[in-house]
Amino acid sequence: MAFIVTENCIRCKYTDCVEVCPVDCFYEGPNFLVINPDECIDCALCEPECPAEAIFSEDEVPANISEKKDAMEDAEKWDGVDGKLEYLEQ
Repeated sequence: MAFIVTENCIRCKYTDCVEVCPVDCFYEGPNFLVINPDECIDCALCEPECPAEAIFSEDEVPANISEKKDAMEDAEKWDGVDGKLEYLEQ
């Protein structure tokens, strides 16, 4: 079971976790980090190092959604619009 970087990493991108990873399974996006689950060895060294508390064991990720919900009121207006990352809310 791998560790997962959750959304609190977005626009923080602390790299303390990268420094302690013995297998270099972290990859960098423009404003976030991710863990490659095929490379992660579940050592858990990264989790306590994250200042944003954005890293969780796969089975401990908070608030997973597993059922269909209605789309947001203005979903059609926003579907396909570029540059929406600035509107990401936490």
